[in-house]
Amino acid sequence: MQQCRKAHHSREFKDKLILRLNRIEGQVKGIKKMIESDCYCDDIINQITSIRSALAGVQMELLKGHINTCVLDQLKEGELNVIDELANTIKKMVL
Repeated sequence: MQQCRKAHHSREFKDKLILRLNRIEGQVKGIKKMIESDCYCDDIINQITSIRSALAGVQMELLKGHINTCVLDQLKEGELNVIDELANTIKKMVL
């Protein structure tokens, strides 16, 4: 795993994200079992769609948290390059 910069999120915020990710992990394991059990393809596809939606929810919560902590702190310190970084991140999210 690559070295990462540190965020400044509360324990509560991280716990909520981890809880959501644990549920998603369970859904992924469920899809694996569905494939192993030869479940109907459409049912599996619907489960994958559900996981993608759940991941998008986690992504949005993390983006909001990022803006309210990391981005705001950097702007306060005069680090305006964070705006370009944020724009690139949003661009990746929507494309």
